[in-house]
Amino acid sequence: MNDLANETMTSSLKTQRLDFNTPALQRKRRMRALKDRLAHWYVSIGGLAVLGAITLIFFYLASVVIPLFGGASLEAHDAQQPAWLAQQEQPLLLAIEEQNQVAMRLDRRGQVQFFDLQSGAALNSVNVALPAGSQVISVAEDQPGSRRVALGLSNGQVLVLQHNYKVSYPDNVKTIVAGIDYPFGAEPIALDPQGRALDKVGLSLNGSTLLLAASTGSELHVLGLEREENLFTGETSLSERRIALPQIADPIHALEIDPRHLWLYVFNGRATADVFDLRSNSLNGRYNLARDGDTEITAASPLLGGISLMVGDSKGGIAQWFMVRDQDGKAALTRIRDFQLGDSPVTQILAEERRKGFLALDAEGTLGIFHSTAHRTLLTERVAEGSAVAALSPRASRVLVESNGQLQRFVIDNPHPEVSWSALWNKVWYESYDEPKYVWQSTSANTDFEPKLSLAPLAFGTLKAAFYAMLLAAPLAICAAIYTAYFMAPAMRRKVKPVIELMEALPTVILGFFAGLFLAPYVEGHLPGIFSLLLLTPVGIILAAWLWSRLPESIRLRVPDGWEAALLIPVIIAVGALSLGMSGHLENWFFAGDMRLWLSNDLGIPFDQRNALVVGLAMGFAVIPNIYSIAEDAVFSVPKSLTLGSLALGATPWQTLTRVVILTASPGIFSALMIGMGRAVGETMIVLMATGNTPIMEMNIFEGLRTLAANVAVEMPESEVGGSHYRVLFLAALVLLTFTFVMNTLAELIRTRLRKKYASL
Repeated sequence: MNDLANETMTSSLKTQRLDFNTPALQRKRRMRALKDRLAHWYVSIGGLAVLGAITLIFFYLASVVIPLFGGASLEAHDAQQPAWLAQQEQPLLLAIEEQNQVAMRLDRRGQVQFFDLQSGAALNSVNVALPAGSQVISVAEDQPGSRRVALGLSNGQVLVLQHNYKVSYPDNVKTIVAGIDYPFGAEPIALDPQGRALDKVGLSLNGSTLLLAASTGSELHVLGLEREENLFTGETSLSERRIALPQIADPIHALEIDPRHLWLYVFNGRATADVFDLRSNSLNGRYNLARDGDTEITAASPLLGGISLMVGDSKGGIAQWFMVRDQDGKAALTRIRDFQLGDSPVTQILAEERRKGFLALDAEGTLGIFHSTAHRTLLTERVAEGSAVAALSPRASRVLVESNGQLQRFVIDNPHPEVSWSALWNKVWYESYDEPKYVWQSTSANTDFEPKLSLAPLAFGTLKAAFYAMLLAAPLAICAAIYTAYFMAPAMRRKVKPVIELMEALPTVILGFFAGLFLAPYVEGHLPGIFSLLLLTPVGIILAAWLWSRLPESIRLRVPDGWEAALLIPVIIAVGALSLGMSGHLENWFFAGDMRLWLSNDLGIPFDQRNALVVGLAMGFAVIPNIYSIAEDAVFSVPKSLTLGSLALGATPWQTLTRVVILTASPGIFSALMIGMGRAVGETMIVLMATGNTPIMEMNIFEGLRTLAANVAVEMPESEVGGSHYRVLFLAALVLLTFTFVMNTLAELIRTRLRKKYASL
């Protein structure tokens, strides 16, 4: 009977084993294997797609940024030798009009020849209205783009003229008519009463005041002309004013007038310059411009705006000088930066009309393209054999060179001269500044604006905002995560954690709006209360805990284990109400009724309403949920066997937490901090709305800041596509991407190392 039962059971088991190979089960296994493979490929392809997308973003940003650091190029066209050129004398001045179609040439006889820039064909010739028996001795141009020219004559007079180009479209054909105008009359203006030849001349028009300067040997003549218009008749009249300045002993080689009529620069001797203050008609000082004893000044020209002077010497060097005020308020001509063209004397310096760049030509025919602010040498190339005269077009896209009776045209490609690594990350000495500084100021209403594109204050502001946000968020989030995961009752944890994680759903634009419109003025009006709250909150919690420990055990046991945190809610509310309620009294007692003025006047700490403190509070609130959620999961996922084993061996809960739980969860906690830091670095709307967006490099918590992300968001819509400003903003985005990439990579390496180190626990 038993044998029969065993046999039946054995056959039944065999039948059951055979049931696992039924077609239905086989199809189910195949379907499950297929789903596993699909999930594997789906996750793999998704991960690779994310890496590919990030890589493509990186290369796209790099492709936009790379052209910033390219140099200039020069394309030569065939040399021209028109017939009319052989009949002309040596040129005093060459110029090109705006459309790059017509060029102008002036010689010593006062003959102005307009010709086609591309073909060299003569267009029209104009004889300047010179007095009988006189000729042009010297010539000077006003600020780049003004087209005003002063001619110093052999009879001691100055003639001011302006070459103009009128554009019309007869029969829909673009036509440019060139001509000469005399804005101050066709009659020359006498500068030297003795009628001697004017060796050098200079002019500057500021509003309705024309300032003329000329020299006869070492004697200086300065005349001011005020043009007045009769409102009833419309007639204009000129009033003259001679300016008496101290005389100079050495022969004068060049004259330059500040466009604001503040300074007169007189280059004399071998390598000296006398600077006269035109407000007091006195000598500001004599300055030695030479780099060494053998150097001689050979050329000088102002940059756009007239603040800077570019001075070339006999050894191919070019120096930038401008007036700088010292701590006592005295202005002095200061050497700012140097460039090197070659070894031959610099014969001509041509300033661009729309940028702080310039071209220089030396005695051997070498042409150099430079930019002052970026301190860049973009190109040096031989364009002529021997000495030459050059002209630069208003758009700085054409160069016309006359040498050995030939005209040659060059096309310049120089799109981004104002950007260099030194200008982006180092201190730069900008015009009218007392010292080199980090400055971001990309636009201005002035046409002679010097772009200030330093990314240093933006990177500093990014780190500053992240630092103050993490200073608030990291301790609160990590401590809350540890308490929630380790000490808090499970029922309470199920309520607290979702509420904190729900904070992450708040749009940052709402937080920024709240911080800018409510929090910033509230913090300004309750500064003592805010700092009292930050100081008294931990004191109140510790005091409440001490009082709780002193209560009878019968009372303490009535609160379930893990629910003690609920008792701190009224404590924190009471401390907050006390701190903020006493704010006005504290301000009256300790800060004479105004803590903001006390900070500014007594301590010398500037205070802005929208500052880093407001950013730290608002952005810290936004970052807390990220850090808390990841850190809490890391602590909660520590195996219970480790905790129970430690407690079983006699360790206290606090010892178990600090020596077992936190060490085991340290990779996850570190990842939470790094992700929170990345969130703070990349935040845009909060820092955009809660700060003054002032790009300054001050660690002061009461001053504003500007971050890379906020700067891109603010200025990208207004930038010219493809321009230097546009590409620098892309560079800021690339720096931000690189920073987060490097930070996350380091975080992953450290996290992996921590995991290996504490894996044996």
